[in-house]
Amino acid sequence: MGESGPGLLTPITIRGVTCRNRIVISPMQQYNATRDGMPNDWHHVHLSKLAIGGAGLIFTEAMGISPDARLTWADIGIWDDGFVSPLARLAEAMMRHGAVAGVQINHAGRKASVQRPWHGFDPLTEADARARGESPWPTVSASALPANPGWPTPRAIAHDEIRRTLDDFAAAARRANRAGFQAMNVHGAHGYLIHSFLSPLSNTRDDAYGGSLANRMRYALEVADAVRSEWPADKPFFYRLSCVDDVDGGWTLDDTVALSREFAKRGVDVVDCSSGGLGRRTTTAIVTREPGYQVPYAERVRREAGLPTMAVGLIREPRHADSIVAGGRADFVAIGREALFNPNWPAQAAVVLGGPSRYDDWPPAYGWWLKTRSRTLEVSKLPQTIGI
Repeated sequence: MGESGPGLLTPITIRGVTCRNRIVISPMQQYNATRDGMPNDWHHVHLSKLAIGGAGLIFTEAMGISPDARLTWADIGIWDDGFVSPLARLAEAMMRHGAVAGVQINHAGRKASVQRPWHGFDPLTEADARARGESPWPTVSASALPANPGWPTPRAIAHDEIRRTLDDFAAAARRANRAGFQAMNVHGAHGYLIHSFLSPLSNTRDDAYGGSLANRMRYALEVADAVRSEWPADKPFFYRLSCVDDVDGGWTLDDTVALSREFAKRGVDVVDCSSGGLGRRTTTAIVTREPGYQVPYAERVRREAGLPTMAVGLIREPRHADSIVAGGRADFVAIGREALFNPNWPAQAAVVLGGPSRYDDWPPAYGWWLKTRSRTLEVSKLPQTIGI
């Protein structure tokens, strides 16, 4: 596209859905659901607040497609029809404030049955059962290999169980559509079940799901087919990948490009480009990273696989985010923890990039006052923005 291409604030249409800008709120676990997986007022306020903040598209946290597919006891579920009504409340709240309502679904695989992060994020034990009523449960993965040293060894998932998970993914997509969500995201990254099939480090199977790249991609593609079979043709389908394992002998960017080309044949519309997480949790690791460190993955997949991409990873400054889209490196820019720090980041980014007139895009209860204040600040030559 070059530097004259569309910028961060330009609307974009994927299939029959239009986002008001290219800013996406990444799925972020809240660990606040009830023990039966139901969302509550916390999730409603959290997502409403982010929609008021001006993002074009907001994804829920990753919802478990079955009870044992959750990471923790406090994750939202989507495994039976009783979830449709409370989830519809979340979708409606996002759409009411102008955002496209997105949903992410997941099977946590060998990383299931863990504590909340602030309790340690380690595998659940009987001590957790005594302290909080959170008993551990057995986990499955592509192969019987633990996620980390000292973690429980998962059971290698059998063929009949694979079929059940595909049915669960399809049913989750059907319920998400009934709840009114407008965009779908399947979590195929960060060491969860789908990723465990993709990486040769976690997949040592000798059947049709292991060995060659084509075999290791089989499950991810079957999930894509299952989801698209129930997800309407006029609604976009995102697929999150760890584009590299960043470990010798692991999944590579070449592999991601090959998989993305196959996704394009199966109705996937956007590749959500993350990385790592096969073993240790990259989202909680304290390591030095450069802003936008995963953008090159989104750029190469976009260029070589011919699919739109979403860039994510320490993208904090509006002009940096705008340059990613304008330079043709990705079609969407996702923020996560920056939105927790500042829920109005998208709306403030619009003012930084477009000037005080963009306050007109804010809800009038906020925008009218801030635009009025901006004229006062202009006269007095005080800074227009702080901390952005």
